[in-house]
Amino acid sequence: MRKPILAVTLAALAGPLVAQTSPPISNDLTVDMSPQQYRICNERPARPTWMDEIDPRDAYKARTMMRLYELRSWQAITSSGDCGCDIRFPPWDAASAEYEERFATSTQAEHTQARLALRDQQNQIAREVQDICEAQGSW
Repeated sequence: MRKPILAVTLAALAGPLVAQTSPPISNDLTVDMSPQQYRICNERPARPTWMDEIDPRDAYKARTMMRLYELRSWQAITSSGDCGCDIRFPPWDAASAEYEERFATSTQAEHTQARLALRDQQNQIAREVQDICEAQGSW
């Protein structure tokens, strides 16, 4: 008889404690359309619209495009020794043209292989890019 009474007592005491530590709940469903703020380089060029409007089943195409864009910007950083915003976040035009030429008609499996190859290239220069950008305070 003591154990059930003890269990009920503990449950009754724990309820208010749990309620006090719960995050506040809001009924505000307003969408905030303000531009995203980054730690560095807030004036970034907009991605191609097709990347934002792509069907979820084709998201691998946007991932390949992102990987290609980032690799090309990292290569520009290493070749110039500059990690300025215009180098780190260039316009998407060159990457878009290269994507259309090399990957637009590729299968999903070919995209996966391409992303792996692009990632390997990026990993080879990652330390150099990080050192350049950290020295300029933009990593």
